[in-house]
Amino acid sequence: MQDEKQFEQLMLQYQQLKNGSEDIRKMIEAEDYDAAITMIKTREPVFLNCKCMRRYLELTPVQQKELDAVLDELRELELANIKYLEEGMERVQKELKTTQKTQKIQQAYDFDEDYKGSILNLKE
Repeated sequence: MQDEKQFEQLMLQYQQLKNGSEDIRKMIEAEDYDAAITMIKTREPVFLNCKCMRRYLELTPVQQKELDAVLDELRELELANIKYLEEGMERVQKELKTTQKTQKIQQAYDFDEDYKGSILNLKE
């Protein structure tokens, strides 16, 4: 009976983590990175608590199967968030390179007294 209540508590915590992962995705999509980072940090103790509970909890095969399904869903959500962030980072890096190139060209053709006779490296 005690194990059943602990299993229910464990499943509630994993559901909380799943919902948090979905919320983090929404924050990332809204470019609210500060709130997303804050939420990620607040989830760490929940992950650690789940890890400790799983260590000492003896699960039936049915419970293990249910837990594995929730863990797979959570893993997929987290990986999707990571992939979304990586894609965003690549976009920002490309935009930064383009901006830097444009800025170099503009500076090269700025005919102020300080820049007269400067050479532009087009390979950059």
